[in-house]
Amino acid sequence: MDLQLKDKVIFIAGASRGIGLGIAEACLKEGARLAITARGHEALGATRRNLAERHGKDRVWAMAGDMRDSKTIEAAFDGAEKALGPVWGAVANVGIHPCPPGFDVDDESWTGGMGQNLDSAFRVARAALKRMTPRKEGAILFISSIAGLGALGTPLTYGTAKAAMNHLAKELAKLSGGAGIRVNTIAPGNIIFPGGDWEARSTGDRAEAWARWIKREVPMRRYGRPDEIGAAAAFLLSPMASFITGATLPVDGGQTR
Repeated sequence: MDLQLKDKVIFIAGASRGIGLGIAEACLKEGARLAITARGHEALGATRRNLAERHGKDRVWAMAGDMRDSKTIEAAFDGAEKALGPVWGAVANVGIHPCPPGFDVDDESWTGGMGQNLDSAFRVARAALKRMTPRKEGAILFISSIAGLGALGTPLTYGTAKAAMNHLAKELAKLSGGAGIRVNTIAPGNIIFPGGDWEARSTGDRAEAWARWIKREVPMRRYGRPDEIGAAAAFLLSPMASFITGATLPVDGGQTR
C-alpha cells in the first residue's frame, strides 16, 4: 500500500534509537523526508549518518537538543522547515524520567516526570500546530503507553502522564480538526530494542520469570518490535488515515484488557 508520504516532511522527537528510530525507518521507507531530534549529540549524529547513507543525505536533517524546552523545540522546527520544507507530520516521543516506587514521590521527581512525559508532548504539538494551522493540513502523533490505559503498577508519574497525554490528544483533535489537522496517539506495549528496559529484563537475572510473564500476559506471547510501532505510526501520520483523529491505538500484542 502506498501511504502517500513521499516527500512529506516528518518531525520526530527522540529518534536516535528504539521506538523513535523504528518510526523514522518506516517513514523513510515510504519516501518521507525526516527531521530527527534527540538529546545526545553523538547518538543522534550516528543515527543521522546511518539513515542518510541508506536513504539519501538530502532526506534526513538532525538537531540535538532538549525537547522539553520550548525555545529548543521552536529552533528545531524552524531549522527543519528551512532545510526540508513545511512540516507535514510531528511525532512527540520523549523518554522516561526516573521515579521512585510507591506514592511518596518527591516534588522534583513528580515535576520531572510530568515535564519529560507530558509537557514535552504538549510543547512539540504546540510548535507543530502553529505551523500547520495556517496551512490547514498535517498530522500529529503522540507516543504514549498501555500504562496510560490502565493501572499497571508502573511508576506513578509515568502512567499518570501517559493517561493525560491520551486525553491531551483528544482535546487537541477537537481544537484542530476544523483546520484539517489530525492528532492521534499510539500506546505501545512491551517493545524490545538494544539498550531498552525490556532488553535488560530479558537478559538479566530474572529473564526466565519475565519470559513467563510475557507469555501469560500477552496473547501473542512475545515482545513487540520498534518496526511494528513504526508501521502503525507511518499509517496514522499518512493521508491514508485521513478520517482518524483523537484515537489512541494500542500496539501491544493484545495485552490491554
